[in-house]
Amino acid sequence: MADTYSQIYIHIVIVVKYREALIKESWEEELYKYITGIVQKKDQKMLAINGVSDHLHIFIGMKPGCCISDLVREIKKSSNTFINERKLTVGNFGWQEGFGAFSYSRSEISRVIGYIHNQKVHHQRKGFEEEFKGFLKGFEVDYKEGYLFDWLDR
Repeated sequence: MADTYSQIYIHIVIVVKYREALIKESWEEELYKYITGIVQKKDQKMLAINGVSDHLHIFIGMKPGCCISDLVREIKKSSNTFINERKLTVGNFGWQEGFGAFSYSRSEISRVIGYIHNQKVHHQRKGFEEEFKGFLKGFEVDYKEGYLFDWLDR
C-alpha cells in the first residue's frame, strides 16, 4: 500500500497531583487553548477538551505515527510549566503520574464530545473516582485499587 490510512480516536484523562482542586474556571479556558496548541503542534487533531478543578478530559483524532505516552508527557510537562510560570495556582502545580486512554469508534465521536463538553454538569452527580473506575470497568481494563490515584490525605 502506498500510503497510511487510519481512524484512531483517543479519550485521554489526566489528573491533578493528589487530586487537588487547583484548576480554576477563571483560567481554565486559557489552559485548554494552550493544550490544544500542543496537540496541534504534534500534528494531532483536538476534538474536545474540558474538565473540572481536579482533572481534564482530552479527545483527539490521532495519527498512527503518534506515541500516546509521548504526547501525554508533552501535554503534562508543557502545561505544568505554563501554569507555574504564570503563577496561576498558590504553590506548585503538578499532574499525577500516569493517565487514562480509551479508544472509540467513529460512530461514537459526537457522544464522547458531548460527554466531555458536559463535564461540569456531569460531576455535580458523579465524582471523579466513580467516573474513572466506570471507564476502567467498561473498557475491561485490569487495575489495582492502590495504584489508581495519589492521595494527599491517605
